[in-house]
Amino acid sequence: MARTNSNSKRKRLKNADWTKLNDEKLLGMRICDLGLRIEGTYLEERIDQLYEELENRGIQFRPHFWLSDDWFSPDGIPGIAIPFFMANRRLERLERNQLLEVEGGTRAWCMRILRHEAGHTVDTAYRLHRRRRWREVFGKASEPYPEYYQPKPFSKSYVIHLESWYAQSHPCEDFAETFAVWLKPRSRWRTRYVGWPAMKKLRYVDELMREICDQKPLVRSREHVDPVRELRKTLATHYQEKHDRYEIGTDTSYDHALRKVFSSDQEHASQPTAASFLRRYRVELRKVVSQGTGQYLYTIDQVLAEMMERCRELKLRLTQSEEATKQAALVMLTAQTMNYLQAGHDKVVL
Repeated sequence: MARTNSNSKRKRLKNADWTKLNDEKLLGMRICDLGLRIEGTYLEERIDQLYEELENRGIQFRPHFWLSDDWFSPDGIPGIAIPFFMANRRLERLERNQLLEVEGGTRAWCMRILRHEAGHTVDTAYRLHRRRRWREVFGKASEPYPEYYQPKPFSKSYVIHLESWYAQSHPCEDFAETFAVWLKPRSRWRTRYVGWPAMKKLRYVDELMREICDQKPLVRSREHVDPVRELRKTLATHYQEKHDRYEIGTDTSYDHALRKVFSSDQEHASQPTAASFLRRYRVELRKVVSQGTGQYLYTIDQVLAEMMERCRELKLRLTQSEEATKQAALVMLTAQTMNYLQAGHDKVVL
């Protein structure tokens, strides 16, 4: 029998219809072997929409795009990387199975991210962050990016665009978020932010864009950073890295919060267990809390999993109606998520 070398096996696998593989087999594929492209996908239409929005604002510059392993705009390159799973519906399903959600998976969400990243590209293309006035309004772009940041949810010094009060994470993100609000059609920022200190930033962006709209960009690099064709890690490795990034750890104690909602007293022995209750409403609870806090569904799900485990260990049960318990559980889970944020754990900076 003739021996087949690994390159031949890989070529056959690359040419196979991997979209029909189950998750376990698909996770064994390398990203570079998926043959992904932006061309021919719905991403083209969304990129065209972004270009149209820029044109309607009088901005002549157009960022370039490529597929990579996440959303980002690299330092010094006026382009936007789009995560590979956005280019294929089968990969979107895998992403949802692995992380419970697809970041940018709806049209509105995708456009919010694209407008934000477009802000970074405009900043890079025209070297706006080097201007003295830019630094006065947003701060120094040279400030180190924090590994984590502690948002102030009620601050009116920043616009609200992406989740987790992202404008507060760094001066460059503050500019990108402000630009995104300014760019969005019918955003009504002039009325929405009346009386907010953030209005000064929006007016500056409006003034700055009018100034540069007809100018040629100073930085014109079309480089691609970490394109899919160079990503030799498997999907399994990719998702393990993401899981490690978003997991909360195991040293958080929820006993005090849990005992406020549930009880181990013998008088409640006939009531449903707290663990079974949280399991039954797990999807609903994490969705509502995610919408309220901007935290990843996967992270909130980890909090819930630890709570359920602790409920089993403490033998906790319901003490009131399911509807009342659900409301109390929402408050508890939101508070624990916010405590997690304030303790210095949050989404990784884009």
